[in-house]
Amino acid sequence: MAHHERLDKATLGRWRAQATILERDAHGDKVLRLADGRILKLFRDKGLLSLRHWLPLSARFARNARALRNRQIPTVSVETLYRLPDSGHCAVLYQPLPGKILRDLGNNGQITMAMAGELGQFIARLHQAGVMFRSLHLGNIVVTDDGRLGLIDIADMRCWPWPLNRWQRQRNFGHFFRYTDNRWTLRPELADAIVQSYAEACQQPVPAPLQGLLARHRQQFTGVAP
Repeated sequence: MAHHERLDKATLGRWRAQATILERDAHGDKVLRLADGRILKLFRDKGLLSLRHWLPLSARFARNARALRNRQIPTVSVETLYRLPDSGHCAVLYQPLPGKILRDLGNNGQITMAMAGELGQFIARLHQAGVMFRSLHLGNIVVTDDGRLGLIDIADMRCWPWPLNRWQRQRNFGHFFRYTDNRWTLRPELADAIVQSYAEACQQPVPAPLQGLLARHRQQFTGVAP
């Protein structure tokens, strides 16, 4: 199990006093941008062994970052894992992935058909590399400063040394089209371009389940878009 350093309440309080809160929920702060630009992500679990969570979420986050980098997929740079003895939770300190989040570009109408095609190729690359990213949505995909696509918020991920099978690929696209952010942001023609580019990268026609997801997305987009 990865080594976790101790993060005491006083140190966390000093960091929080000068930080920008990026995300919080009913339990408190979840993601902080520290004064020096690094990100502190807090995980509210105790790292207990279970069938699904056999590692603390902080350690899973760091493991996934290593797996992505080994596959030449841009992602965050983990610096330190922490345990918070006052709460029993854990945290990870990392350097963010510089670039623009696709969700922000989409909300400003800046996702082009060409970018949608590149996203389809990127998803194909993930699947071919054995990456199952359950939180695959526009808010977790970054266009880096050098024009590549990369991933953030990577705790909910599994990586295998072989390509995903057909069922896993279809399930991952189900995750992708389920997210509300994608439903609001992706115009149907952009969704079509993503899936078509994905199929071309995989050298196969668009399978019937993906065609069904596209049809449902078009219907939902028409119903919820402002």
